[in-house]
Amino acid sequence: MTCTNKGDNVVTLTIYGIPNCDTIKKARRWLDNVGIEYRFHDYRKNGLEPGILEAWTKELGWEALLNRRGTTWRKLPEEEKSAINAERAIILMLEQPAMIRRPLLDTGSQKLLGFSEQEYSDLLL
Repeated sequence: MTCTNKGDNVVTLTIYGIPNCDTIKKARRWLDNVGIEYRFHDYRKNGLEPGILEAWTKELGWEALLNRRGTTWRKLPEEEKSAINAERAIILMLEQPAMIRRPLLDTGSQKLLGFSEQEYSDLLL
């Protein structure tokens, strides 16, 4: 089924991430189980335009987008982590897409970071 977003507008969903991420797998499984069609955008395979990431940082904030829990972040030298700012975060996320928090669900009008069944249900059902 195509998703309708509380008002019967047809919504094209895109879920951004990397396929081997456990949270991506949970989000995709949830979407599949409720029968919502979506497009999956693999950061590593399909890349990410700098303009898209910059728009996300303006909308969501670079602090929210930067995945500080992952091994890619943890492997950075301490001096690089302590000197992080918006410009450097964007460069790092473009160079190493695993540093972007996932999944990012884009309905065209709204974006959700991370996965929560409740938030997905509230937005999509």
